[in-house]
Amino acid sequence: MAAPAKAPDNVAAWFEIPASDFARAVGFYEKVFETRLITEKMMGAQLAVFPYERPGMSGCVIQGEGYTPGRDGCVIYLETKGALDGPLARAAANGGKVALAKTALPEGMGFYAHFVDSEGNRVGLHSMQ
Repeated sequence: MAAPAKAPDNVAAWFEIPASDFARAVGFYEKVFETRLITEKMMGAQLAVFPYERPGMSGCVIQGEGYTPGRDGCVIYLETKGALDGPLARAAANGGKVALAKTALPEGMGFYAHFVDSEGNRVGLHSMQ
């Protein structure tokens, strides 16, 4: 039996979105994506993990030493199952703001947008609709 193929070195494996107010940030993302995050503590930090199925990639909202929210760092993009309008509206209604409205990518690549979350992080969205 052949060994499973190794993922390329440039593929995201995990993401962490810093939070200064953990409960507020978890509530924000649960409302924006209409889901429940799985909370746990690990190595002195509080985590709220976005639901996923293996071998899919995921990440979390995190509060702990060394994690400071900010809008000038790396931008992660979260995939949405439907059009971007719903998550963008829910972000604005729950303490965030739209930083870049829904924008078309080249044909066949879908759409993207940015919002600033309840903690001040800039986050990207992507959808084919």
